[in-house]
Amino acid sequence: MLPIRGTRWDREAAHAGMLCAPLAGLTVGLCAAAVGGVLLFLGGGALLAAVATAAIPAVLTRGLHLDGLADTADGLGSGKPAEDALRIMKRSDIGPFGVIALLFVLLGQVAALAQLYGQSWAHGAVGAAVAGVTARCALTLAARVGVPAARPEGLGAAVAGAVPWRSAGVVAAVTVVGCAVVAVPFGPYAVVLHAFAALTALAAAELLLHHCRRRLGGVTGDVFGALAETAATAALVVLTFG
Repeated sequence: MLPIRGTRWDREAAHAGMLCAPLAGLTVGLCAAAVGGVLLFLGGGALLAAVATAAIPAVLTRGLHLDGLADTADGLGSGKPAEDALRIMKRSDIGPFGVIALLFVLLGQVAALAQLYGQSWAHGAVGAAVAGVTARCALTLAARVGVPAARPEGLGAAVAGAVPWRSAGVVAAVTVVGCAVVAVPFGPYAVVLHAFAALTALAAAELLLHHCRRRLGGVTGDVFGALAETAATAALVVLTFG
C-alpha cells in the first residue's frame, strides 16, 4: 500500500494496473528479501528470516491477499450455492476453512523459504522475488477478457475482463522467462527449476480460478487474493525441489 495520488479509476486505468501487477509483486518480493537478508546478516537464522520474508508481503498489502484467501476458503468450503457462498465471503468474520487455509499456506511458505535461505541468502531472495512476481502475474491472467465478475460491484467487477488475451499471454511469458533468467547464476538446473516453478504457480492459480468460476460464477476481490497466495505458495514449494 504505497501513498500515491490517483486522478481517476476507470477501465483504462484498470487495464494498465493489472498489466503492471507483476512489477508490484517484484517490489514486494524484493522488500521481503531485503528484510530476510538483514536478519541473516545479524545472525537470526534461516527460519527467522523466512518468517520475516513471509510477513513483509502481508504488511505491505495490509493483509489484503491473505484476507481474500481466508474469505474464499470459507465461501468455497461452505458447499452452499453461489449466492450464499458470496454472502459468506463478504462477512467480516473468519470461519474454520479460512483459518485452516491461512495456517497451511503460511506454514508452507515459511517452510519453503527456510529451506531456500538455508542454501544461501541469494536463493531465499530470488525465491521471494519469484513468488511475488508470479503471484501478481496470476492476477493479470485472472483479469483477462472472458473471465466474468461474480458480483456487479467491488474490486473483481472493476478489473474483470480488463486485460486482452494477447496482453495477458505476453505478461505471463515475460514473467516465466524472467524467473528463469534470474536463476542463471545458480546453474542450468536452477534455470529450468525456476521456470517450472513459475509455470506451476500460474497453473495452480488457473485451477483455482476455474473452480471459482464454476462455483461462484466469476471472480471477486477475495478470489484475486486467493489466487495470489496460491501462486506464491506453489512457486516456493517447487523451488525447494532438488
